[in-house]
Amino acid sequence: MLKGFKDFITRGNVLELAVAVIIAGAFNPVVESVTNVIMGLIAAIFGQPNFDSVGMFTINNAVIMPGAIITALVNFLLVAAAIYFIIVVPMNKLAERRKLEEDEARPEDVVLLEEIRNLLAARNV
Repeated sequence: MLKGFKDFITRGNVLELAVAVIIAGAFNPVVESVTNVIMGLIAAIFGQPNFDSVGMFTINNAVIMPGAIITALVNFLLVAAAIYFIIVVPMNKLAERRKLEEDEARPEDVVLLEEIRNLLAARNV
């Protein structure tokens, strides 16, 4: 049983996940800062930094706040946008640049033969 646990822990996926969690924790203040700036702009436009009181009503002394869902969705979209524009877009550009450099480093005849191979494979020839 312990050997199985050791094998599980030492797998690459678990280690990569641990590194990802640590990096996410370190990146969290950056995302929060971007979100706070944008929510500050929302507060400047709408008068408050959240939508919690939008559509608020009471039933039997229980306060129902459907605007809290809107606030959570806006926060999610802001965090997703921050991650996309700060991490994903630059990483995609870097990957494109590396691929272009790799393609330039290979002889042109090798590149053409690989393209022919890929086309034939796509057509199942």
